[in-house]
Parts: sequence; C-alpha cells; structure tokens
Amino acid sequence: MKTFHSLVLAAALAIPTFGFGGEIVVNGQGSVEQVPDMATITLGSQFAAKQAGDALDQVSEATAAVLETLTEMGLEPRDIQTSGLYLNPVYDDSYTRHGARNIRGYSAGNTVHILVRDLDKLGVLLNEVVENGANTFNGLSFGLQDATDAKNEARRRAVADARAKAELYAEAAGVSLGKIVELKDGSTSAPQPVFMKAAAMEMADSVPIAEGEVSTSARVTITFEIAE
Repeated sequence: MKTFHSLVLAAALAIPTFGFGGEIVVNGQGSVEQVPDMATITLGSQFAAKQAGDALDQVSEATAAVLETLTEMGLEPRDIQTSGLYLNPVYDDSYTRHGARNIRGYSAGNTVHILVRDLDKLGVLLNEVVENGANTFNGLSFGLQDATDAKNEARRRAVADARAKAELYAEAAGVSLGKIVELKDGSTSAPQPVFMKAAAMEMADSVPIAEGEVSTSARVTITFEIAE
C-alpha cells in the first residue's frame, strides 16, 4: 500500500519518489516585503563637439561638478563610482574618395553610480546633480543596506510553505508525514527593487519620490519520509 501511495504522490507532484517506505518531495517559496532604506542612482554627462578633446573636456568638467555637488551634500567617496567613459566619432552621410564616412564631430560621455543611504536627501540630490552637470539619467532603484534579516525570514517562510504542502499531500493521500530526509536551499534573491526610468530631465526643486517596497524571496526543496 505504501508503494501505491508513493506512486500517486509522484504523479501529482511530477517528481519521482525513491527510498524505503516512500518519500514526498515538495518545493517551498517565501518572500518578505519591506520599506527600502537606500537608493541607487545611475546618471551621467554626455556632450558632442567638433574636436575629440573638446568633447572630453566638457564631460570632465560636468562630471567634476557632479562629484563636487555630491561631496557638498555629504555623500561618502565609497558611495560614488564613475564608469563607462567613452569617446566616439559622429559620422555624417557623406563619404571620402576612399569610401570612408566623413567624421563631423565626436561624442563623449561618462556615467556616475551613486548610493544614497539617506532617502530624505534623495529628491533634493537628484535636482542638484541635474542642475550641476548631469544631463543623462539612466535609472533609480531602491534596496536594503543589510538584507540579512530579510533573507533569513524569507528562508523560514519557504520552509514553512514546503512543510504545509507536504502535510496537505500526505493528508490527501492518507499517509503520515515523517521526518525530513533532505533539505536543499534554492535561490535566495536579493531585494528586488522598484525601478523607474526618467522620461525627461526637467525636475522641480525637489523631485517627488515614491519608495514603495522591496521584496526578498527564497526557495527550498524538501524531501519528507512517509512514516511507517
């Protein structure tokens, strides 16, 4: 009879069961929603000029102004990172006598990643950096500075979810749930942020920000023994 119950459960779960006395294998998922306590901003500067050096100079000047603004607002150096510096030729539709496209100028740009730990400053900070050099805005995301507690609570909820499923299946099949034979830790996600794109760079004195919540999730796979 135990073998019959194991086969029924395997068909229902689409997972084979093996082992003496039969087993129940279930997946569990848990999630935790919290108000974020940090934000990450990605913005930068982009300019075009006839000469490559002029384009780079404008980008350098704008980036320096942004960094100075961030320092004046109390951000720490560890929370500011520049990346993605580029310089590219800008072509027109004409060609040289050798078949190459003519260059009519150069485009240069740079990106600054900013971690904001005090969300009360966020709206003012966005406005200040735009007024002082930034002319591209690539996104704003929210998260948690320390997600350890959220991840652990998500794991607890995932285990509880798996056990509840196993108990339900065991009751439906008319068997008793035994001890845990195996527990596999699945993926545990970092807090998934709310993500916003800027449609324009025209901002008020303090940009309105809706922080919402971030979700941290975890998955587990647990094998239960079917009791004698």
